Amino acid sequence: MEEHDLKPILEGILFVSESPVKLDTLTEILREWDKDALLEGIDRLRKEYEEDSRGLELVEVAGGYQFRTKPRWAQWVNRLKKSKPVKLSQAALETLAIIAYRQPVIRPTIEMIRGVDSGGVLRSLLEKGLIRIAGRKEIAGRPLIYGTTKTFLELFNLNTLSDLPTLKEVQPPPEMETVLKEESPTPPTDETGD
Repeated sequence: MEEHDLKPILEGILFVSESPVKLDTLTEILREWDKDALLEGIDRLRKEYEEDSRGLELVEVAGGYQFRTKPRWAQWVNRLKKSKPVKLSQAALETLAIIAYRQPVIRPTIEMIRGVDSGGVLRSLLEKGLIRIAGRKEIAGRPLIYGTTKTFLELFNLNTLSDLPTLKEVQPPPEMETVLKEESPTPPTDETGD
């Protein structure tokens, strides 16, 4: 195949995919090209879609590449969508932030930080696919361990967990400042969130 065929092939694959496509997956599918050629093709495609006349953009998210509606056109595109946007309560956002920054984390740790029972919030986040059960901690009671998912990365437009802002970049509520000063972790370096 000729090199000029790569761009429309990439465009077609990325356009029909419902979730981000990893470079490794593209390498398996498109064996005729090496990784450098694929990255160059992705970059050319991304630049082409940066034009103002385009309604889509090619973004690197959740460890892969995906076409998304440009934010400036989203209000019109959302009229077509049947699904409801993900709505998160303040409690859900707090819990999700704790899990994102502290994962792998157990429920007692989450509840110690929040100061309230988090069972209902955890169930809701599991149902929405934003967190997952990553196993059980080998301590008394063997509590469940929670971590974030690829859906979390996609929703918050993150490529990896290391793209989370540092705690210094985020102004915490006053009641959490004491807890955060006691333990100031850095964002996890897990590449996928899974």
